[in-house]
Amino acid sequence: MLEYAQWRNFEKVLDRAKLACKNSGYKVIDHFAEVSKIVEAGATSKPIIDYKLSRYACYLIVQNGDPRKKVIALGQTNFVIQTRR
Repeated sequence: MLEYAQWRNFEKVLDRAKLACKNSGYKVIDHFAEVSKIVEAGATSKPIIDYKLSRYACYLIVQNGDPRKKVIALGQTNFVIQTRR
């Protein structure tokens, strides 16, 4: 949805957002809840880590995303406009 083609690139954004959450005095676990998910990989299936995000976590992710991506830039702009209101 945020135009990241590879998980490892998005994971960097996720790590920065978690750090912002922690440094703001909030509990990371309350906003970035880890959940496991089973994915099919050919003839086998394996568990992977996924996240259930709060609205606050989603805001932090967009704020820490790559502004060269149009969807990120639009989200960041929206936050600025909403803040001014």
